[in-house]
Amino acid sequence: LLELFDSEDPRERDYLKTVLHRIYGKFLGLRAFIRKQINNIFLRFVYETEHFNGVAELLEILGSIINGFALPLKAEHKQFLVKVLIPLHTVRSLSLFHAQLAYCIVQFLEKDPSLTEPVIRGLMKFWPKTCSQKEVMFLGELEEILDVIEPSQFVKIQEPLFKQIAKCVSSPHFQVAERALYYWNNEYIMSLIEENSNVILPIMFSSLYRISKEHWNPAIVALVYNVLKAFMEMNSTMFDELTATYKSDRQREKKKEKEREELWKKLEDLELKRGLRRDGIIPT
Repeated sequence: LLELFDSEDPRERDYLKTVLHRIYGKFLGLRAFIRKQINNIFLRFVYETEHFNGVAELLEILGSIINGFALPLKAEHKQFLVKVLIPLHTVRSLSLFHAQLAYCIVQFLEKDPSLTEPVIRGLMKFWPKTCSQKEVMFLGELEEILDVIEPSQFVKIQEPLFKQIAKCVSSPHFQVAERALYYWNNEYIMSLIEENSNVILPIMFSSLYRISKEHWNPAIVALVYNVLKAFMEMNSTMFDELTATYKSDRQREKKKEKEREELWKKLEDLELKRGLRRDGIIPT
């Protein structure tokens, strides 16, 4: 029955979804077996074939199954989240089932907030490096996770999380930068940032300040100014300190760059003189 989910016909997959859901609801003894077989299909999809038409439908069924899990969650369910659902983010066809996958992840975190740290670290591990479309999807999912995160869990992952967000904000691809900057329009995320501004502001500051001066897209620059303004209102003392430090660091960098250029110029002149002497154009 589960192999039939690979059908090319979406109508057939839709009927199969209803049938499987009813079987899962009626036959309690088959539930563990059905979950195990779905698990196997996903693992084969991720690590072997990268082709299976019914991933979205199976994830939809899983969404309602996860919703019915009893608390505390069994080790088997936690392992399924970390070993199967998180690696599903690596496949090329993620866009075909990302909404359903993100829903399953959020369901797990609402059931057991202590899973937030391994989930976010898993997303950081598999963060796309070359595909901007996937990066935008990851940022969307991350916002959904942050909407349900508990402040105690947020503190555990804020540093790696905002280091990644700083990279996204600095992206030359404006959609990636824009999606990351939209986090500052989310009231709950803003409240978390404000509570932990002494940690987050130093991580974000240099990227934001540089973009405000250098980014090619005026819409991104406008968004960055709003974020900098929000940070300044949150913690003006630290903001002023970071501004002064950033400017002095930049001056030091410029001085070093100038010294390096002068050194290269001297070396080039020296090499030119040696060449002229060798050719007998100027006396030795």
